[in-house]
Amino acid sequence: SFGRQTIVWGETIGMSVLDVINTTEYRDLTIIDIEDARLSQWLAVWDHFGEHGNWSSFINLYPEFDPVPVTGSPLFPEPFQVNGQAVRLGSHDRERHLFELGTRWNRSFTGSDLAVMAASLYENPLRYTLPVDGSNRAQSRINDYLLLGFSANRAIDRLLLTFDLAYSHGLLTDVVQRVPDGTDGELWLPGYDRQNRLSMAAGFEYGISATRQISLGIQAQRFVELPEDAAATRWLQRDLEGIALLRYSHSMRNEELMLSATAQAALDGEEVLLNLAADYRLSDAWEMAAQIILTRAAADSALYFLEQDVRAGLTLTWSF
Repeated sequence: SFGRQTIVWGETIGMSVLDVINTTEYRDLTIIDIEDARLSQWLAVWDHFGEHGNWSSFINLYPEFDPVPVTGSPLFPEPFQVNGQAVRLGSHDRERHLFELGTRWNRSFTGSDLAVMAASLYENPLRYTLPVDGSNRAQSRINDYLLLGFSANRAIDRLLLTFDLAYSHGLLTDVVQRVPDGTDGELWLPGYDRQNRLSMAAGFEYGISATRQISLGIQAQRFVELPEDAAATRWLQRDLEGIALLRYSHSMRNEELMLSATAQAALDGEEVLLNLAADYRLSDAWEMAAQIILTRAAADSALYFLEQDVRAGLTLTWSF
């Protein structure tokens, strides 16, 4: 198959560390589900089905990157000046041809599935450094890395257990390095270095009844063998990061009305999000959704600008 497609390799809903092939629309704060935020890309995919397992491979001849935050929007970074002008973020200028490729083998057993995979990818978000050409446009930087993964699930009556494991080789990491300033002093300058990361996601989905379902997912990641010389290099990433996602849904009126509650929180408690949503199907073509999103974030969190933030939204969808 060839066309704009999405590829989902992981098992843990909303928390999979292997669902990193397609880019993500993270600018719309009303979209909190990775299933809805995932963007399609131009991919060539081929599958082979055999008695001892199935193979699925893909190639992407035009890798895309996450959309850039709109200037002045809540997700745009704090303004900083270069030559009296605010720095602007731009898209990546392709100086050379880029491509991504990967393959996955999976096999199904009674009540369970397992898979192993490998891919050569580019990180979906762009990284930026201060301009060096005298303009106010930040310089974008891309990062290619290797991904090795394993996933499995196990069904036990109404309970489905999921597990995902990812090893990322050659990821760019933010660093602050100490360099001499030429006057017997020192400067701390931001930069990048390559490191390896081990990530894990696990969870369960439980069907309470035919109309009610609850799921829980936990994701954790850790950089492998970070340098211990903190005097020379200070790593901005936490040594260990984790997120938990709890979701409850209740279908009513012959699946015309769906009520759901989603809570997502960092394991250190610095970021918490609560989403209450109601989806009502008016007809086969029209659907209406209402939601309230409440967030809390610590001052040193990446989502500090959403501290005590409340958002309400109403969406009307027409399908044809």
